[in-house]
Amino acid sequence: MNREPQLPLTETVFYILLALTRPAHGYLIMSRVDEMSAGQVRLAPGTLYGALETLGKQNMIVRVPSADPRRKVYQLTEIGAKVLAHDAQRMAHMIRAFEREQGGAGWSGG
Repeated sequence: MNREPQLPLTETVFYILLALTRPAHGYLIMSRVDEMSAGQVRLAPGTLYGALETLGKQNMIVRVPSADPRRKVYQLTEIGAKVLAHDAQRMAHMIRAFEREQGGAGWSGG
C-alpha cells in the first residue's frame, strides 16, 4: 500500500473529507460529521474553518459555486478522494490485523 504524505488523517479531518463527498457548507458539514460519527466528533466553527483552510491549501477540497452567495460551499477534490480512500484502506487493514490477532473475538466494533 502506497503511503500518502498526508496520512494518517486525524479523525476530524477524515470525517470532514467524508462529509464533503457531496458539496456542503459549514453548518451542513458539522451536521454530517456529528451524524456519521454518532456524536463522537463535534466540530466547533473555528476548528472546522481552520481545517477547511488547510485542506484547501493541500488541494483536497475546493470551493464550489453556491445558490446562496452568503454560504461558502466546499467539495472534495480528486486528490482529497484519493487520500480519503487510502486512509480508509489503511484503517481497514489495521482492523483486519487486529481481528486476526484476536481470533475475531472480543471486539464489538464500536
